[in-house]
Amino acid sequence: MVVHERGARHLVDPSRLIDSASRVYGPLLDSLYGRMTAVPEDRLIAAGDGYRVDVGNGRELVLVDSPGHAKHHHAVLDEHTGTLLVGDAVGVLLPDLGVLRPATPPPDFDLEQAVHSLRRFAELRPERMVLTHYGPVADAQATLAEAEDMLHGWVEVAERVIEDSADAGIDDVAAALAEAFALDPETLPEAIREKAEVLNGVHSNAAGIVRYLRQRAAAPVE
Repeated sequence: MVVHERGARHLVDPSRLIDSASRVYGPLLDSLYGRMTAVPEDRLIAAGDGYRVDVGNGRELVLVDSPGHAKHHHAVLDEHTGTLLVGDAVGVLLPDLGVLRPATPPPDFDLEQAVHSLRRFAELRPERMVLTHYGPVADAQATLAEAEDMLHGWVEVAERVIEDSADAGIDDVAAALAEAFALDPETLPEAIREKAEVLNGVHSNAAGIVRYLRQRAAAPVE
């Protein structure tokens, strides 16, 4: 198993990763994803940026370090086809809707790093781009530009909520995000909107953005 060098220890001992996911998803964790079992350390390759995975017949996959969604995030470039597999770094393309939403859960979301990763993807000029959630996009460059605008938009809404009230918390930010980026109830059945909320919850995104904003505010001025 090839894994980001920052994530290897969590596969050897996934207890902290499971605990973090449990806080984000609560009782939905088991029904949505299930729990991880440990991977034997001798079966792991802890890989850094640019690591090449030989998959045979002269074909290699190149790992692209892409923090922002998570510190231990790699995208994967298939140079043979020009296909870039971007994981969750670009966001979530909601099935049945074609709506792109950010993926900013705690504890690692960082706006500046996320934007840097998106721009790095754009520089790679992929022929095809595929999101883990869910599938290929029609236009890689347009989707990357949309993802960057979307991240700034969600963070700006959260900033306004926090600036307006020193007591504002995650629930307040989540409510503001839900209102600002609501899925149209007049055109989408309730079941589809509920499914979208499970797959990409506003509250989880709000928690990650609030944590990022608080850390940024507490950071020393250089």
